[in-house]
Amino acid sequence: MTRNLVTFSLNNLGDPREYRPPADRVLEGDIVVRNWDIDSAKDGAVRAGVFESTPGTNRSIKGDTWEFCYILSGEAEITEDGHAPITFRAGDCFIMKPGYTGTWKTLATVRKVWVVA
Repeated sequence: MTRNLVTFSLNNLGDPREYRPPADRVLEGDIVVRNWDIDSAKDGAVRAGVFESTPGTNRSIKGDTWEFCYILSGEAEITEDGHAPITFRAGDCFIMKPGYTGTWKTLATVRKVWVVA
């Protein structure tokens, strides 16, 4: 029988997918991203995981996706185009709605739990 309750430990995520953001989106720094895909549903339309990024600044473009984020550690300054920057630290949550565009500046290596739909 398939389990519909998925559990995971933040201390034992396994091997991440490691990559760099597309060069045309990097504004500052030598950013390295690590991502752990935890689960998905609805044929991949809903996904959840853990993300980590080293310091640097890049363009963030959500397109048609909606994303919930919970910051586990580190510090990031997120600036939606046309708005003042907001700094997020461990324990902070936010949602980026479809159509969001702006910059993501990682000030100290940041780790977050994310859900994208």
